[in-house]
Amino acid sequence: MARADLALRDDLARDGSLFQGYHPSMAALHQRHGARLAALIDAHGWPGRSRVGEASARAAWLILQHAIANPPLMRRGLTLLQGGASEGEVSPLEVAMLEDRIRTFEGRPQRYGTQFDWDKHGRLSPLPLEDPAGVDARRRAIGLGPLAQDLRRRRAALARGRGRGLGQGRGLERPPADWAARQREMDRWLRQVGWRE
Repeated sequence: MARADLALRDDLARDGSLFQGYHPSMAALHQRHGARLAALIDAHGWPGRSRVGEASARAAWLILQHAIANPPLMRRGLTLLQGGASEGEVSPLEVAMLEDRIRTFEGRPQRYGTQFDWDKHGRLSPLPLEDPAGVDARRRAIGLGPLAQDLRRRRAALARGRGRGLGQGRGLERPPADWAARQREMDRWLRQVGWRE
């Protein structure tokens, strides 16, 4: 499932359609994979490292992180991952990334600064933070470097034409032509799928 997810993402990034809203093909894939992951969790619990190995545990996290149209699954998964992290079954970084994603979808500030988007000035920026003064200490606790360093790296990757995020050559994302319209569209979607009331 993780390979199919990343392959589709690469295909959509190459033609630029990945960055034009939540692509229907990606939404359908995420829905199918989320349902399959939920069934696996129901039958076997969270697929932690000791049960399925590092690669498969990471793949399960990726499927969960991308199940963005399924708030109940992502929230349930966060609870499971938090328990798994305390037992060494899950990476604290994966827990932090999922928590930040859920918080931003719910309209709350993120804790670790792992979620980025375009700001109204057309610059890639971290989404709002809870306790910005303490973010680097929280990041350090999960193995991340300072937020400012991460932001510089991400912006440099964009400037080199290497795409958003880790600069892995998955297509170039550009700021939205109409930032306010994009924000309205995102807000509608978040309400439609149940992240916000």
